[in-house]
Amino acid sequence: MNYIMESVSRVWQGAADSFRKFPVSIGSALAFAVVTVIRIYLEWPYQEPYNFLFNCLHWSFALGALFSLAAITLAQSRFNTKKAFWTANLLGLVVIGLTFLLLYFFGSHSSGDEVTRYNAVSVLSSARVIAAMLISILAFMVVARYPKEDSNFSRSLFMTHKAFLVALFYGLVIMAGASGVAGAFQALLYNDMSEKVYMYIGTIAGFLVYTFFVGYFPDFRKGEHHPKREIAEKQPRFIEILFVYIMIPIMIALTFVLLAWAGKTILAGMGEASFIRLSGIATAYAIVGIWLHIMVTENHTALAKFYRTMYPVAALVILAFEAWALVVQLNASGLKTVEYSFSLLFLLTASAAVLLILLKAKAHLPIVAVTCALAVFAVLPAVGYYTLPVTAQVDRLERLLTSQNILDENQLIPATTEPEEEVRIAITDAVEFLAYSENAKLPDWFDQDLVQSDVFLDKLGFEKTWPKFEPDGPGQTMGISVYLESGPVPISGYQWAINSDSFYRDNGKPVTVEGEQGTYRVHWIHDGKSSIPVLKIEMDDVVILEKDMNEFLDHITEKYSSGTNLPVEAPLEDMSLELDTTNLSILVVMANVEIHVNPTADKIDYWMSFKAIYMKETL
Repeated sequence: MNYIMESVSRVWQGAADSFRKFPVSIGSALAFAVVTVIRIYLEWPYQEPYNFLFNCLHWSFALGALFSLAAITLAQSRFNTKKAFWTANLLGLVVIGLTFLLLYFFGSHSSGDEVTRYNAVSVLSSARVIAAMLISILAFMVVARYPKEDSNFSRSLFMTHKAFLVALFYGLVIMAGASGVAGAFQALLYNDMSEKVYMYIGTIAGFLVYTFFVGYFPDFRKGEHHPKREIAEKQPRFIEILFVYIMIPIMIALTFVLLAWAGKTILAGMGEASFIRLSGIATAYAIVGIWLHIMVTENHTALAKFYRTMYPVAALVILAFEAWALVVQLNASGLKTVEYSFSLLFLLTASAAVLLILLKAKAHLPIVAVTCALAVFAVLPAVGYYTLPVTAQVDRLERLLTSQNILDENQLIPATTEPEEEVRIAITDAVEFLAYSENAKLPDWFDQDLVQSDVFLDKLGFEKTWPKFEPDGPGQTMGISVYLESGPVPISGYQWAINSDSFYRDNGKPVTVEGEQGTYRVHWIHDGKSSIPVLKIEMDDVVILEKDMNEFLDHITEKYSSGTNLPVEAPLEDMSLELDTTNLSILVVMANVEIHVNPTADKIDYWMSFKAIYMKETL
């Protein structure tokens, strides 16, 4: 019991001591929490004008916390003077201020098609801050290994993981306990307590997690021997068992699976394997494989030694076939964001494998350097992930359009004859990618409205075409997703319009319309017993129309059956249904139709919503 109390006391003491050892880093975390509390306090309509400001502050303080952690650790471990300590803290403040100014004045969306009324931090700006945060935490783990004779990068990496997991555990306990107390107070004493209380508790718990995290680290001051370092860096027995006897066998099994795939590729070709699925598996294999190799650097068991020898060699063999898959994908669809990310991962894994073979444990710092270099490269102008794929897709689209005589002297000319299906699919793919690329510098001839089906057809001379979808694994779904094109709906001659809110607002109750010939009760029946809705109309309690939407679904299925779930914009004539009775003419305008097919489960789900039902009496 005393040991437990002593351990808990050390954690809280370390958290309190973190304010003294890392003042700007903890101050940044505190400021982050304060901004979060303010955002929770403000109701959304009042918060919206300040959303951009709050996001800039959040990103700035998050980077400031990690940068200051690395800078102060460097100053203490290499110099251990008051001047170096306060210089590092001052540098942290400069980074916070500079990041905020850059985000606030240059980090918002530059395109004119934002869906909000106010500025928002662009995805590119966020990515650049994330890259800086990644470099900062890696730099911290590098400088935390000093002096060399007492530590190394493997131990520093494990110490950082250990500090985070311990801090997270205490934070979750605090969060659960405080939320339980608040819940009891709400249930027993004050039922009207705001739900925001739980958000405040979560914010405070998050701040405490960071203080526990920072406070867990030993004293990094140069010339000071801190016994806490050995405890923090030492891998407990259960962790060694986890790494060596659980994770290494899993990684070896995955290696054999990927090698078997490589052998299958040699015999049968690349096949139809999804590149996205392959890139996801390769990403997991590369990142976890390198991380585990570093973690078991000092483990002397036979299994750990075998893994350290096997992984880099096997990774190079697998990388050769992944490169082949990348080339096939590039030939098929050109360079896009997924292919770009996969290429960077390929460079990182290949470099790490070669370095581990040549330098073994000494390869860790070069691997970190390569990781930082690729993180910077990915957000640079001209060659970054947001620019290079756009440039490649513009070149691809220009070649495709020129080959079909659709693009001539920077002018789009509708095709006189419909191109082959493969070309139509490629053009659709490139247009969709470019139209949704944020802050993309596109040529003058490219119209952002090309993403709309009617504009696409008008300017290119053929409809959007999607590839046929072949499910390549369990749980895959295919289907149809169609939505009504934007634009006015001609309703001349109709007397009444009933929108969908009229039903959903009153829990599906019928809408009553008073006409000259009687009283009409309009039902849109979608009660869950069937996923296909039914339109039912009564006049003076006599049913004059009861029509399900099966016929309409048959029409949609026949015309828009591409086999994918990709959304397709449809014109009014395809999304409307005209019905007549003795007393009424009716026009039903659909908003969207979703059909999801799961061949594995032998299940089809339908979802339909209408925009409005228009009615007029016929005398």
